Amino acid sequence: MAYENILTDKQNGIATITINRPSKLNALNKQTIQELHDAFESLGHDAEVRVIILTGSGEKAFVAGADIAEFANFSVEEGAQLAAQGQELLFDYVQNLRTPVIAAVNGFALGGGLELAMASHFRIASDNAKMGLPEVSLGVIPGYGGTQRLPQLVGKGRAMEMIMTAGMISAEEAKNYGLVNHVVPQAELLDFANGIAQRIMRNSPTAISQAIKAVNANFEDGTNGYKVEIKSFGKCFGTEDFKEGTTAFLEKRKADFKGN
Repeated sequence: MAYENILTDKQNGIATITINRPSKLNALNKQTIQELHDAFESLGHDAEVRVIILTGSGEKAFVAGADIAEFANFSVEEGAQLAAQGQELLFDYVQNLRTPVIAAVNGFALGGGLELAMASHFRIASDNAKMGLPEVSLGVIPGYGGTQRLPQLVGKGRAMEMIMTAGMISAEEAKNYGLVNHVVPQAELLDFANGIAQRIMRNSPTAISQAIKAVNANFEDGTNGYKVEIKSFGKCFGTEDFKEGTTAFLEKRKADFKGN
């Protein structure tokens, strides 16, 4: 599929999606959100893809925010619709994707950019990265899940401070907060992400997809995460990956998982 605002690459089971609007610091507009959804949907259904890495083009920005010009004149109803559609189409979709998504945050991750990184399953940052939710400085609040995912990751107090001050934090601060898992030099970012992706690929894709579902359940209102874990645990016993994993362990050999 041809895209205008993103690039996709697939090598040895690892797919990389690069948001490619460098003149706009990779800002998210409607078209880019749609293209990202289409790419995630396609790669998520590709049995050869075991891990997806999401990053931005250039050295300045992962995603510097939403494209403000698109919604500056929206009404109340249009604003609510923008948030609802965006969450369903991209942010919630990424969070619940069965294929692991690693955000490789290079440079600025602001507003919708940080929200997209937070929707990914975990984050790695370059040492020059800056992160924040500056929406209140524009007279609006984060609308793509930022008020929900940021407190889950860094705690209520820190999230409140970040949102209310509209300030940015450094990559090291983000690591100390628990917002990112690792900080590495920018030149090493994608290699480091690929290294983690390769470690993930040694394991069962079916088990990983069930683990994603179970972990996410803990953050869903009205859902008992423990019950989801029990059900997901049981489902694993009916997979070929479980048979292969346990047999390989007993035979003292490396498992060859097929993802079924």
